[in-house]
Amino acid sequence: MVLIVMLAIIMTLSCILPGRMNTSYAASKSAIRNEVKKVTVSGRSFNVRTVSIPKGVPTTVGLAKGKVGLTQDFNAIVKTYRAEAAINGAFFEAYGGPPDPYGNLIVDGKIAHMGHYGTTIGFKSDGTALMDSLRLSLSGKVSRTVGSPIGWYATFINRTPLANANVSILYTEERGSRVGFKGGIAVVIENGKVTYKGPNDNVIIPKEGYVLICNGTEKSMAERFEVGADVEMSVTYKDDKGQALPWEEVITAVGAGPRLVKDGKVSVTPAAEGFKDQKILSSAAARSGIAIMADGSVMLATVSGATMKQWAEVMHKMGAKQAMNLDGGASSALYSGGKVLTPAGRLLSNTLIFGSNLNRNP
Repeated sequence: MVLIVMLAIIMTLSCILPGRMNTSYAASKSAIRNEVKKVTVSGRSFNVRTVSIPKGVPTTVGLAKGKVGLTQDFNAIVKTYRAEAAINGAFFEAYGGPPDPYGNLIVDGKIAHMGHYGTTIGFKSDGTALMDSLRLSLSGKVSRTVGSPIGWYATFINRTPLANANVSILYTEERGSRVGFKGGIAVVIENGKVTYKGPNDNVIIPKEGYVLICNGTEKSMAERFEVGADVEMSVTYKDDKGQALPWEEVITAVGAGPRLVKDGKVSVTPAAEGFKDQKILSSAAARSGIAIMADGSVMLATVSGATMKQWAEVMHKMGAKQAMNLDGGASSALYSGGKVLTPAGRLLSNTLIFGSNLNRNP
């Protein structure tokens, strides 16, 4: 009798606390499905590889070797993160410079990289997906021993600065154990206090803190800090028109673009989103993309030889409510059902990973 009562209590709790006792993850592997769809737009047919993922399947950003600014084989990233489905993510430098990403990356609720263009898809912990022209900004205050608190800001997060660049860049544990280069003035903040200020000789990034590197004319910002001072930091979420966005609860995000479908209608304005490359503006190429469907589920997709306008029409015809482009060309890659559906033509910087048993600490 006691056992029957306990089982009844457990069943009741599972109904009223779905976020705490989610039993759907165990079935997510069989619920994720992939197929090839033949889609005709503007008189041309495309074979589109798709992966459909129910709302609520856990997701994360799969970073190459677990760090921002490295590259790795797509298959290796998939295996490391124990993915059930995966697709390549944000654009990155693939032609000779440090392989840093360009778009926004949010990993486990922390900003791992900050872009200032394009479109971003984000996921809350309950699986709700958002898509917008997210523009992140990072700033804070320093409380010194003398005088009023003074502000500071970071231009980027976790990238290698160009030579003679006038920037202030924040480095977190997602970058690795060190910032990865020498130069500029380093300010090390640990547990909310400045522990070091001086020349950057490839300083160590503290596990309970971050490093701000000030370069060029931004070196003067380092003068606002002093060892022992208390430091605060905050992030703001706005769209490309400066309007606030409710992204505080997003735990996973990848930024690329351009937008393909908005509110069920084709919407492609790459130049307005900051894109200048003809591969995006007018040329045909291999494409990767992601869509939010009307029921809240997500569709991953890849296609060969499509212009951005054609890609938008394809996504629209497949029923996307919201859709955006991801990095493409040789970066285009797709995985599901235990196999690679679209093989990457190069090593990748970052991916978007889905699965019921993800490894979040590779």
